[in-house]
Amino acid sequence: MQLTENFNLSEFASNDGAEFTLEAKLNLRVLSKQIQIIRDHFGRAININSGYRSKEHNKSIGGAANSYHVKGMAADMRIEGVSPKALHGQIQMLIDAGKIMQGGLGLYDSFVHYDIRGHLARWNFSTK
Repeated sequence: MQLTENFNLSEFASNDGAEFTLEAKLNLRVLSKQIQIIRDHFGRAININSGYRSKEHNKSIGGAANSYHVKGMAADMRIEGVSPKALHGQIQMLIDAGKIMQGGLGLYDSFVHYDIRGHLARWNFSTK
């Protein structure tokens, strides 16, 4: 199912192959529109490392019990040739400019987490 011009529902699938919940499908429609704006800003493809996670998969990888991934409201992403730090900074700029929704934004060594929780949350697990 095509969610936006460049994103398909399958790109957000749980890595354990679990079916999407109805809640996750509805939330992924909103999330994918935000990520489409990020993609359009860069003019480059975005790779989704982790989108929706089933409760079982989330638990098996040590994800937070209240993870926004389980609700279909979060994505871990990267852009080939763009450092996570640069991606993180540009997403923050898009939030500050009111172009995408406020939410969670986390910097990691190899990816950036973005979610649409609706309020500010920031963290940094990058060693770079």
